[in-house]
Amino acid sequence: MSFVQRFTRNTCGRDFAVGDIHGHFTLLQRRLEEIGFDAGQDRLFSVGDLVDRGPESDDALDWIDHPWFHAVRGNHEDMAIRWPSGNMDRANYAANGGSWNITNPRAHQLAVSSALGALPIAIEVETETGLVGIVHADCPRPTWSEFTAELVDPDLANSRRRALFEHALWSRDRIQGEDHTSVPDVRAVIVGHTPLKRPAVLGNVHFIDTGGWYRDGYFTLIDLATLETMPPTPKKLEWQDA
Repeated sequence: MSFVQRFTRNTCGRDFAVGDIHGHFTLLQRRLEEIGFDAGQDRLFSVGDLVDRGPESDDALDWIDHPWFHAVRGNHEDMAIRWPSGNMDRANYAANGGSWNITNPRAHQLAVSSALGALPIAIEVETETGLVGIVHADCPRPTWSEFTAELVDPDLANSRRRALFEHALWSRDRIQGEDHTSVPDVRAVIVGHTPLKRPAVLGNVHFIDTGGWYRDGYFTLIDLATLETMPPTPKKLEWQDA
């Protein structure tokens, strides 16, 4: 297992990233059909949070086996990974949509933890116009290269690694502070985690979680070659109601 997964440029088809899925894979499949996604040559990258809140969380294990689908670990994967070992509070997990897994047989809980624990923390995708980074919540270091170097450093102290993961999977500091500082060493960083009414861009960080699991939400897709979103990204930052 590597905490950073790297992909060369797709010379045959298109590369897209999608916002948080949260157990709504049927709705996501419909969205892919709308854009003419070709699983034979296109690739889909996920910003994480495949599970919880929706009725199809168990389907996440099937989706991560698709050769064209690649996901980073989100904070909801983090909870599912920790649950079987007793490192996740039951009430907190249930309140965050984890009841589907709490009621699973223990053997299946362990299978879920193992499968989601194999997901990387960060993904890098080469495009014609430069490198695109994908992480669930935020880049926790001043530059992208510092972040990925620490992720793969075998000598990194456990306490420092835990803090790195915590920020990458859980932080909302950048968007809550509306920080327009760009992340160096990368053309763009694609994140989810914070549900918005519309996709938003702060510096070169693209926020694409538009609450696809909400009744009035939808899945935003971003073309990694052009950085154009479907639907388009407005200039004004709009928060999704929790």
